[in-house]
Amino acid sequence: MKLDGKVALITGGGSGLGRQSAQLFASEGASIAVVDIDPERAAGTVDLVEQQGGKAIAITADVSVEQEIVDAVAATVDAFGKLDIAFANAGVISRGGVPSVAGGEVVEFQDLTDGDWQAVLGVNLSGVFYTAKAAVPALRANGGGVILATSSAASLQAYHGIAMYSATKAGVNGLVRGLSLDLGRYGIRVNAIAPTHGMSPNFLMPAGSPVVGQSYEETAGPWDSGISPISLKLNRPPSLRDNAHAALFLVSDDSAYISGVTLPTTDGGTLSRVGMWFPEDQGTPTLTADA
Repeated sequence: MKLDGKVALITGGGSGLGRQSAQLFASEGASIAVVDIDPERAAGTVDLVEQQGGKAIAITADVSVEQEIVDAVAATVDAFGKLDIAFANAGVISRGGVPSVAGGEVVEFQDLTDGDWQAVLGVNLSGVFYTAKAAVPALRANGGGVILATSSAASLQAYHGIAMYSATKAGVNGLVRGLSLDLGRYGIRVNAIAPTHGMSPNFLMPAGSPVVGQSYEETAGPWDSGISPISLKLNRPPSLRDNAHAALFLVSDDSAYISGVTLPTTDGGTLSRVGMWFPEDQGTPTLTADA
């Protein structure tokens, strides 16, 4: 097993990619600390991990509050004796979201407030910073380890209506590059994934909504690759597990000499066309949100 005997802390572990990663990492031998702001969601992930024979604990924490993440790391070490992997996965979308996907309000940039900015900044960038900072002492004590962050394709290409979100995710990419240089001397690798497809509808739903457990594409109805805007044509829709497998690769020894990398987990055709569509792309594309 790729993570046999490892201990992984996953923020935003109560739903979406965090929940899928918790289940996948556990199936590969890891003990999991499921960190989420929603205690019921965290407990739900723990139940799923235990049902498959794994070990997990639930920790309630707000990643935008540094002390709560410090306490979460301490609770993980108390429960399992060490920390090998810190997956800073928690994220929130800008107010208004991606209008063509969410069907919600269109919020003009000039109408966004400082509160809107601080909310996105606090979770998406400060939350990654706090998680990495809190994890480093435990990782160093363990002789090294891995920090992984969830960035976004929106950090690499433009999406309508989420400039603040894009800015915070681009900041994650810069933080990953800088930390990889600074922390490599301690045997700590730092990377990120940048998903486009195969992410959870919960990302655009109100807090407390039931956990969907599937990707946008899986919940959209019968799959027809012929009408999908995704350039790569396969006989099934992208899933949460596709992104979780990319995360698994970057936290396992399969990527032992990879650090400072933001890996886009999408097909290149889609990534290249998010910001610009060419004449051969007929019709109006449907944008797909990410986390």
